[in-house]
Amino acid sequence: MRLLPEETMSVMRRLEWLARKRMQGTLTGKHTSPDKGFSVEFAEHREYTPGDDPRNLDWRVMAKSDRNVIKQFIEETNLRATLAVDISGSMAFRGEEAASVEGEVLSKFSYARYLAAALSYLFIKQGDAAGLVTFDNEVKSYLRTGSRPSQVRRIVDTLHQAEPGAETKVASVLHEVAERVHKRGLVILISDLFDDPKDIVEALHHFDYRQHELVIFHVLADEELTFPFKNFQRFRDLEGVEPMLRIDPQAVRAAYLERVREFVKTMEVASGNLRADYVPVNTKTPLRETLLRYLGRRIHSKR
Repeated sequence: MRLLPEETMSVMRRLEWLARKRMQGTLTGKHTSPDKGFSVEFAEHREYTPGDDPRNLDWRVMAKSDRNVIKQFIEETNLRATLAVDISGSMAFRGEEAASVEGEVLSKFSYARYLAAALSYLFIKQGDAAGLVTFDNEVKSYLRTGSRPSQVRRIVDTLHQAEPGAETKVASVLHEVAERVHKRGLVILISDLFDDPKDIVEALHHFDYRQHELVIFHVLADEELTFPFKNFQRFRDLEGVEPMLRIDPQAVRAAYLERVREFVKTMEVASGNLRADYVPVNTKTPLRETLLRYLGRRIHSKR
């Protein structure tokens, strides 16, 4: 299947995703739900009412207090994951050091598509639901979450048909996505985050307010992180906002790298304050390694 090469699928078959926050879903599954039922994790007692299963009576408490009480447990549910993928013009940048998949040297845009496809496959493989949002300065496509196997193909086809578009407006789009995703779930943002950092942080707080779990894959090319250029270069704005500039890299390198460090640090600190996962992604790192490193660490911390 396009965007899901066998190498990626073989990795995802061995992994799983466990939610950290309580999820609201429609099926019984492996993730903690905010709703109370009769599962395995004790939540609280309540008074017995006619029609309750006598097997859930807590005889020890009843013997001590002379009250008829029922044990309530935290139900487990399936997870609803929405993947928000940035397809703005800046994502089209392809560095010379970038990794490749099946011979394709990956731009940030290509890397994001393969990453989103792999995660969608993982969620639906384990019985959860996945949906997709693609955006540049507005939402370009919106697939509601679904858990049927055919949902993988719908997501992959939508990603395959996407093309790098216009100027980035990450913050405004994230506010819209936060409003569209009604039930408490997981939101995965895959983007280079090229927008005003303060506006992005404010938008990320919107997801926290809606009680979503948030994961941010911050995708940058190695050249954007290291600025290795030496001779005079012509730099073109991939989003078409600024004119082409001829710059001496030696004159701007120190200031540029300082701005990049501040930018990355702002995103990292904001994510930490929101208890969101911040995952820096360098496109020179093979996709398989990015997936194994993050998911392995996540499974370990959950356990």
